[in-house]
Amino acid sequence: MRKTHLLALHLIAAALALLVHPSAALGQLSDAATSAVHLSTDYRVVADVTYLTANNWDAKLDIYVPASVSAPNPTLIYIHGGGWVLGSKETAVLQILPWLEMGWTVVNVEYRLGKVSLAPAAVEDCRCALRWVIRNAKQYNFDVNKIVLTGHSAGGHLSLTTGMLPSSAGLDRQCPSSFGKPPDPAADQPKVAAIINWFGITDVGDLFDGPSAQGYAIGWFGSLPHREEIAARVSPLTYVRPGLPPILTIHGDADPVVPYSHAVRLHQALEKHGVPNQLLTIPGGKHGSFTRTENEMAYRTIRDFLIQHKIWQPPATSSNPKP
Repeated sequence: MRKTHLLALHLIAAALALLVHPSAALGQLSDAATSAVHLSTDYRVVADVTYLTANNWDAKLDIYVPASVSAPNPTLIYIHGGGWVLGSKETAVLQILPWLEMGWTVVNVEYRLGKVSLAPAAVEDCRCALRWVIRNAKQYNFDVNKIVLTGHSAGGHLSLTTGMLPSSAGLDRQCPSSFGKPPDPAADQPKVAAIINWFGITDVGDLFDGPSAQGYAIGWFGSLPHREEIAARVSPLTYVRPGLPPILTIHGDADPVVPYSHAVRLHQALEKHGVPNQLLTIPGGKHGSFTRTENEMAYRTIRDFLIQHKIWQPPATSSNPKP
């Protein structure tokens, strides 16, 4: 049932493209409508794959695989937002469409929300999802050398922690290995090619009290003892060090939900340690409520970032890719 629902979303995307370009319905399809129609036929969806069972809850992911791919393909891991307490992978499907248009394989991940397990469960789950992708690379033609993490808001935070945490942080212990045993932190450090952080939280403890306090952060921790210690353990700023993958942050400077200062502090820390990174500021941008023009600029920046770091090249037949 859920697989049918996911496939239907592709058809909705095609219909939306026709609505945006109504003249296309009277004759030749617009470029946007053509792309949407191709996406609905050129991809196969493997839905609701269980990558981890924790607290008697099955964590699942959906895989979008280009039907024509027979070799390792650049792979995006998308992690939805919602303050660690709301959201689902299904509601985030439209966020992955630009990546499908680029020909990427996409893994859309769900994780334990606060109502199932408090912090740091979401971080643990997403680390396990990354390990699952690497472990199953051959079956789905994931290119383990070109794995990119991305997500919005809490999903941006989880993308950062998934790609930045060392195994020594001890948050991978529930992840099954190929042999059904916990991973060996000394010998098993998963790596990614880049992280695209859309206005993610970088200092979790900053959201507990004072002018930056947010109910969603308080809800994710509940009445956990030593919450400041746990918050530091799941904060990306804790793990800034040389050797991290390239990181692109996109953040509006008027964000009322995740302070813009989180993006600035991360950028400054990465610069200090020589980590390749870029901060794209959306002037006046709220919490993801960007205009169409601003989103197009963001995706142009993403593409340039991927090209710059030799992670992706536009197809030869697409000399002037559209955002």
